[in-house]
Amino acid sequence: MTRSVRAMKTGPVTEEFDHAAASYDRLVGANPGYHRHLRVSARRLRLAQGGTGQRILDVGCGTGASTAALARVFPRAEIIGVEVSLGMLSRAREKPWPTRVRFLHARAEELTPEDLDGPVDAILAAYLIRNCPDPDETLATMCGLLPPGGRMALHEYSVADDAMARAVWTAVSWGVIIPLGRAVTGRSDLYRYLWRSVLDFDGAARLRLRMRSVGLENVRTVALGGWQRGIVHTFLGRTPVGRRAS
Repeated sequence: MTRSVRAMKTGPVTEEFDHAAASYDRLVGANPGYHRHLRVSARRLRLAQGGTGQRILDVGCGTGASTAALARVFPRAEIIGVEVSLGMLSRAREKPWPTRVRFLHARAEELTPEDLDGPVDAILAAYLIRNCPDPDETLATMCGLLPPGGRMALHEYSVADDAMARAVWTAVSWGVIIPLGRAVTGRSDLYRYLWRSVLDFDGAARLRLRMRSVGLENVRTVALGGWQRGIVHTFLGRTPVGRRAS
């Protein structure tokens, strides 16, 4: 029986990611533009000089696809990948990484600057906020990890404001994602959850409001191309320059 979105968020969703970890890279690799879009969102953080002297937090790093995007776009930055699913994190750690990349097992909403050896200059959270039991708590925690002028990019699904995007998402989910996930992993709970969680998640205007409510400024949405236009977006914001660092 398929669990509800709310029920999945309370813990079983992490277990489903643990189960899917072995085949996750293969599945996302079948999604046209998946890795390129992550690099686009990473680039939109607009860190100068390849990230020289910058520390970037990759929250919800999964098996490391978003970490790899950051490492490629910012070849001189220190990157910290954070993931709650031990299965996904194990896959990420198995990959070859430069010494400037490291990983941490933690819940996003429980992170502190001490966990990270101080503030970070920028945060990328790809496909994370929608899966959090309390998106506002998670956003507030992440905001608190940034210094004044720190930058945040959310790479996230949002279709609530667009009927066509909702229709395309449902067609692709039931025509491709759910059958492929079942064929590769032998079960479909995670992929049914993915479909329903995207439909039930915030519209772009609502997510921007959440970002502003935790203190981010210059909040905006930037489109991504390909078949996911109108479905996946980059949400950008900055902490106020005059704010005291945590």
